[in-house]
This record gives sequence, C-alpha cells and structure tokens, in this order.
Amino acid sequence: MNMKQILNRLINQESISSEEAKQVLVNISKGDYNQSQIASFLTVFMMRSITIEELFGFRDALLELCVHIDLEAYNAIDLCGTGGDGKDTFNISTLASFVTAGAGIPVAKHGNYGVSSACGSSNVMEHLGVKFTSDKDFLKRSLDEAGICVLHAPLFHPAMKHVAPIRRELGIKTFFNMLGPMVNPSFPKHQMVGVFNLELLRMYGYLYQNTNKNYTIIHALDGFDEISLTSPAKVVQKNSEYILTPEDFGLETLNQNEIHGGNTVATSAKIFTHILKGQGTDSQNNVVCANAALAIATVTNKTVADGFVMAKESLMSGRALNSFKTLVKLSNKK
Repeated sequence: MNMKQILNRLINQESISSEEAKQVLVNISKGDYNQSQIASFLTVFMMRSITIEELFGFRDALLELCVHIDLEAYNAIDLCGTGGDGKDTFNISTLASFVTAGAGIPVAKHGNYGVSSACGSSNVMEHLGVKFTSDKDFLKRSLDEAGICVLHAPLFHPAMKHVAPIRRELGIKTFFNMLGPMVNPSFPKHQMVGVFNLELLRMYGYLYQNTNKNYTIIHALDGFDEISLTSPAKVVQKNSEYILTPEDFGLETLNQNEIHGGNTVATSAKIFTHILKGQGTDSQNNVVCANAALAIATVTNKTVADGFVMAKESLMSGRALNSFKTLVKLSNKK
C-alpha cells in the first residue's frame, strides 16, 4: 500500500476505509514506511476528526498484532482513560484501580508512559518499584495475590515500536490515545473507559456496542476523561445513557484545582503514595473512590452509591495500599 497515495487522499480531506486503516498500521509494524511518513499520517488525524471506520480499522490492527494474554478466568475489569484531556490531574484511574482491587474486584490494568501529560500510569508505577513484564505466570500470580496485574502497553504491542519514538517526539495526543483503552491484550470482559470529548464518547459507545463487553464509558462535561466531581459526567453503558452528578455519590461539587496533579514523575508519585496511605485530602480521596465506585458498579450491578461505600472502605482500611505493596513486592522478587 503506497503511503504517498494514502497521504494525498487524506490531505484532500478524504477518509480511508477500515480495511485501509488496518493495513496502514500492519505495514507500519513491518517497518514499511519512514518516520516522516508516519509522522505525517499521525498529524492528519490531529487536524480532523477520525471516522468510525478508521478507528475500527486501527483497533482491529492493534488487536491482531498484539501479544494476547488469557486472563479470562479472573473476570477482571480494566480502568483506563484515553488521556489527552490536557487537565494534568494526578493519576486518578491508576489509584482507582488499586482501590477497586482492594475492594475485591480483579483488575487487569492496561497502562503506558505519558505522552501528552507529564506522567502516565506506567511512569508512576515504575518510579514506585513496579516492574513490567509480559510473563503470564507472573501476571496471574499478581492477580491471585494483589488482585491486580499491570499490562504495560509496549510489552504487548511490540508492533508499534516504530511509532513510539515519533509519539514521544511529537509530544501531543494522537489517535493512539484514543486506541489505548480498546486494545487491552487480555481482552477483559469488563471495562471502564474515560474519554476526552463527547464525540469520542459517542464513537466508543458505537464501537463497544458491537462487542460482548460489559462497559461503562465516561466523559466529565467540563472536559475530564474520568469522573472529576468538578461537573456532571455523561455515562454510556450497553443498555443505558445517563448523567452522573457528584450528588449521586453523596458529594459536593469540587474545584478543578483540588484535583490537580504533579508536574513531574516524582511529585506525581508522592501524591499517589500519599493518597494510597489514606493521607490524601477529602477531595483527592473522593475523586479516586468515585471512579472506583463506578468500576465496582460496572462489574457487580451495585449502585454507584454502594460502590462508593465499598471503595472508601478499601482505601481507608489500607486494603488498596496492601494491594499496591503486594504488587511491588512480587515484582521485585521476580
């Protein structure tokens, strides 16, 4: 497939079919194109909206090319945002993952280094001593003992090694941000996904409808890719769509500055540890527990209010922290 022709079509405002989109990613993985061509290809999609067909094709390519890991027996959930909301919050969905695990719900967390933010979930976890691996036995042991395992994207998507340096050098969000949550290599049955705008919420809803997943997709109406408690959030599930407000958790609306994150990995890691140890502010604890509550409700069919009680208990009793410590201990024994 000639990249020059594809680029010419895209530059002329045409879109490509899902088959073509899939083929481009497969060819990128084989090293068929040079860096400038790949960068130009990524840039086109920053300047216009991606179509459902294109997103479909990209997703299928990545799922086909990934290193699949079978964790079906665990009935786990993935909590993963697209990132790219430009809000620089602390690592809310990563913390919520440990709170969810502490509440007894298995988590298969797909994560990566930050590209458009100072600090992705993998940056913080690595800084705090989590070692990444694609070793199946280890990942199963993590789930058995810590209730969570971490699937660090680059280890499971080796085909994308030609793209990683370009994404890093560009430093802005590309369509790979949109794809991250869709391409968890363990194909989890349950998923909670935060997205950075309403258009993507609609597209995700459409794509997920055609899968057998049990999912919750969220976008906070003031722009966050998670429940921020700073505004109502729009929620899309298989059979329903609704607005979730802070009052649904029995909480007040927060100010955006109350959930601001660290600008460096070290500061983010400090905030992360602080909150897990139960020393976070009420606002920090509540926003983490609200996201965990929705994950718990997604898997168990409990109400979010009940999920919130379970999440709070997991955080305050130290079970979430214990889940994290166990993961670090296991990964350093390896």
